[in-house]
Amino acid sequence: MEKTGTLPPAGRATSPAALLGELARRHGPTLARARETLRTRAHWSPYPEDPAAYGPDAAESARDALAALRGRTLDLGQPGRDGLVGPFPAEGGERSPYGPELGIAYPHHDPDVLVAAMRRAMPRWREAGVTARAAVCAEILARLNAASHELALAAEHTSGHNPVMAFHAGAVHAQDRGLEAVAQAVAEQTRLPGSVVWSKPMPDGEPFVLDKTFTLRPRGVSLLVCNSVFPAWNGYPGLFASLATGNPVLVKPHPRAVLPLALTVRTAREVLAETGFDPDLVCLAPERPGEGLARRLAVHPDVRIVDYSGTTGFGDWLRRNASGARVFTSTSAVNSLLIESTDAYRGMLANLAFGLALYSGQLCTSPQNLLVPRDGIATDEGHKSFDEVLTDLGGALEELLADPASAVSVLGALLSPEVLARVDTAASGALGRVAVAPRRIVHPGRPDAVVRTPAVIALDAARPGDLATLSAEWLGPVHFAVAVDSARAGVELLARTARERGSLSAGAWTVSPATRAALEDACAEAGVMLSLNLMGHWYITQSAVYSDLHGTGLNPAADAVYCDAAFVGGRFHTVGVRRHRSPD
Repeated sequence: MEKTGTLPPAGRATSPAALLGELARRHGPTLARARETLRTRAHWSPYPEDPAAYGPDAAESARDALAALRGRTLDLGQPGRDGLVGPFPAEGGERSPYGPELGIAYPHHDPDVLVAAMRRAMPRWREAGVTARAAVCAEILARLNAASHELALAAEHTSGHNPVMAFHAGAVHAQDRGLEAVAQAVAEQTRLPGSVVWSKPMPDGEPFVLDKTFTLRPRGVSLLVCNSVFPAWNGYPGLFASLATGNPVLVKPHPRAVLPLALTVRTAREVLAETGFDPDLVCLAPERPGEGLARRLAVHPDVRIVDYSGTTGFGDWLRRNASGARVFTSTSAVNSLLIESTDAYRGMLANLAFGLALYSGQLCTSPQNLLVPRDGIATDEGHKSFDEVLTDLGGALEELLADPASAVSVLGALLSPEVLARVDTAASGALGRVAVAPRRIVHPGRPDAVVRTPAVIALDAARPGDLATLSAEWLGPVHFAVAVDSARAGVELLARTARERGSLSAGAWTVSPATRAALEDACAEAGVMLSLNLMGHWYITQSAVYSDLHGTGLNPAADAVYCDAAFVGGRFHTVGVRRHRSPD
């Protein structure tokens, strides 16, 4: 792990310039390695995935830190305070999907005061330059990494992540996404030289010479509108892409998941203050119940960038109404898997069962539609009918989730009442034949947790009503086994769903070269990442930071890609100045 720690306060023993130089030396090798990994797309991370790597007392210290916040106000010292949000759910506060109310209050701020303060903080940050901004961002991420156990607990008790998912997606993998954005931002901001002597040969023999400079200008205040499912993993790319390119960032958390982002903003503000910058470069904007703060902020004349992950409806609203901002969205996804044939039937079932169960199907990459030829599939165990595949999948889920203690470590808790309502609807048979019924799991240590196993509903692509059902997103442990006429029909339905509804992942098990080629062509055309014949401990739900691109920008699920050049390039512009050089 990188060395972290409180830096000497600016203006005392060490000057801000010296502090920034120390950070550049400390984090320069990591940033260089990140840029090289983006080029090669190899495996690498500076942040250990193993919780034990953070010391024997880290987990207990995190629990103590969370306990110390209960019943208190987490005040970040921002301007324009005009009240409190929370601490109880009826007042806009958070309630853990595992049962308890968190009891944490957050100051509410006049948004106009916040935005004005952020604009005042911007010039010095802009003038600091690419290297200094990247170094400060890397230090923020290093501090966040040191607090990974605390961030993981916050993810558990707001989003319902299981402990492993919380530590990965709620902490270290989110930090990876943030560093990836910083590295990409450095690459794009250094693509042009800062200055150049331009010389054009002329007919009279004397060249015409100009001195040219290229100055980077950030767009302005960046608004980050976060979801409740993965507030850090989906939030850190935009946060660090904007900050690294010189833009202040106003973080608007989901009312059910404020804590992970409050801890993040607190850390960012601490590092900014220690390095001599105005901490108001990063602010938090919790909202009162029913306030609709994101809509108000998105159309604020000083908000020039909006990052949003959440429902398609609000993403569409942003694209229509936030005309003064560059809008990056990641919205609803309907992900499909084609099960056509396999030479490792039991391995396929085990991999599929885990992919369905992981975080109770609440990932944006979770497979929803399982497309199976109605005449069955070829396997190494002989022909399997449509119903046999469903029965065997139910058996694989039962085996995986039989023990409550191990089941909850895979499933986690349902993050909202809306998700539970979807499971109940599926279990009632209202959507179709219940092929695998969901079960309530009693969490051994948290009896109030809302935990359900996956429901698998049998549908038929030939029925219009079933087609409408599978074409909508059913976030949570609700999956549809869809009978299709053939492998070709399955490929066409997978591609059509991606084009029309949006998909972030697609997968297949097939031993047919023709089917594989058809899938690759269809997914390239529809703009969705394809995973073929996965086995063992890698699943369709997973995305490897620095290697995999999350989203493509080619279908309705996302016009933001974590993390390509366009994701950072739209956050700044370059202004040129040309000066005539007189002959010596």
